[in-house]
Amino acid sequence: MKIAIYAFDGITMFHLAVPQMVFDEVARQGLAEWQTVLFSDRAGSIQTAEGYSIGGIRGLSAAEDADVVVVPSWVDDGRAPRPAFRRTLVDAHDRGTTVAGLCLGAIAVADAGLLSGRSAVTHWHSAEHLAARHPDITVDASVLYLDHGDVLTSAGTASGLDACLHVVRTRLGADAANRVARSLVVAPHREGGQAQYIERPIPVGAGSDPIAATSAWALSHLDEELSVERLAEVAHMSRRSFIRAFRATTGSTPAAWVRSRRLDEARRMLETTDLPVDQIAASCGFGNPVTLRQNFASAFGSTPSSYRRRFDARP
Repeated sequence: MKIAIYAFDGITMFHLAVPQMVFDEVARQGLAEWQTVLFSDRAGSIQTAEGYSIGGIRGLSAAEDADVVVVPSWVDDGRAPRPAFRRTLVDAHDRGTTVAGLCLGAIAVADAGLLSGRSAVTHWHSAEHLAARHPDITVDASVLYLDHGDVLTSAGTASGLDACLHVVRTRLGADAANRVARSLVVAPHREGGQAQYIERPIPVGAGSDPIAATSAWALSHLDEELSVERLAEVAHMSRRSFIRAFRATTGSTPAAWVRSRRLDEARRMLETTDLPVDQIAASCGFGNPVTLRQNFASAFGSTPSSYRRRFDARP
């Protein structure tokens, strides 16, 4: 199988190396005769974001006989693909070639019209941008990758590893994917989705804004009962006025905001303390560990214990 990987000036070495490392490892392990080639809008060389010059880059024609075309990232300014490159992606797709947009590469694949009416994922930081740019695409910022068979997209940066291992798994089987993963010393299949990696800053500062003041108060009382009625009382507002003002300020309902802040605190405690899950659940206002686990799994696609193992930041 031939895999053509798109390279461009300004791409990071990591993004460019991920599909090469995974797919070339298939050949190194003797699992299949897979070959990767780098191509760009014109043959020659490209300059990476780190300042390295990479030569031997082929032109767009290198994708004409590829079985898989990978766009491993995209330019920082998010510009639309050049018409010739867009045609290359469309023509490859029309021939039955699988097209993969990893990380911000999903933007170029979307601009080529290959995701119209479908779901897609990209780096969580650019999810809103992709959704606004292509309203006909359902952007799911929570998963690590989405595969439609003919078109595949993945979330941010290291999720490209997950997506490429998924390609190995679907083409050659789970055993082959496991062998490649073991050789690269990565997990053959990561638990959870991109949501567990998204930073959710907690707003600080109250000033004279009753919503900000109430939010700041709630953050120091997460272990207590925080109904809409109690929050409205703290804000000295009627229930209806408080809900309306809260949504206008935060873009969320009070209940959803409180739940998110409790999950934020649970994540912090899992990362920085050795407290048992039931004590964390009580401290964050979930009442019992079952409720915490249910909300945690729904938000992050992972259990509290698995999250702690992955993000343990204790000395």
